[in-house]
Amino acid sequence: MKAPANPAPQNTALQLKVCGMRQLENIQAVVALQPDYLGFIFYPKSARYVGEELSQETLAAIPASTQKVGVFVNEPAAQILVVVKKYNLEAVQLHGHEAPDLCRQLKAAGLVVLKAFSVDDAFDFNQLRAYENTCHYFLFDTNGQEYGGNGVRFNWGILKNYTGNTPFFLSGGIDLEHAAQIKSIDLPLLKGIDINSRFEISPALKDRNKVEAFFRQIREE
Repeated sequence: MKAPANPAPQNTALQLKVCGMRQLENIQAVVALQPDYLGFIFYPKSARYVGEELSQETLAAIPASTQKVGVFVNEPAAQILVVVKKYNLEAVQLHGHEAPDLCRQLKAAGLVVLKAFSVDDAFDFNQLRAYENTCHYFLFDTNGQEYGGNGVRFNWGILKNYTGNTPFFLSGGIDLEHAAQIKSIDLPLLKGIDINSRFEISPALKDRNKVEAFFRQIREE
């Protein structure tokens, strides 16, 4: 069992997560921007699946200030923990239909746990009650054809209906043009932003300059 992990430091600034990384030089370029989290997708059907391209050495070179997140879809805990150990991941993002018990088990194993939910205008926030205290964060993504990476935003206004206690990340179709709007959102439990497909040159290849511009705007006082 890993020693208990802690989320990235909590402060008034939003935490920044870049998901869907794979290539060594691109990882190094984005890490230089000091994201709080870097996501690696271990779902074979994803266009951003790490496959055989991701090496243990590449992840070992990432500084401790950037936590490494493994993204999984409907995998059993045993398989997730094998990957966590292989790549020395600090966090997991569960992007399928994982049960609260799985979240609880991985949290108890010392991992930072983000549980993703696919959101649309008909989303029932009451279903999240079963997940309270089982994970560190929820992640609200757009309900689309794929498990993430759809590049489409949902109606952020419905997040006013969320009355739980678990802090959350905002995801789904976020682009550079949304930085000012994000900073003006009045959602006290919004703790982080997850960016992916709208910052890509091609699947799993991020536009470093665009990511930098977004980070700069979000971090401005």
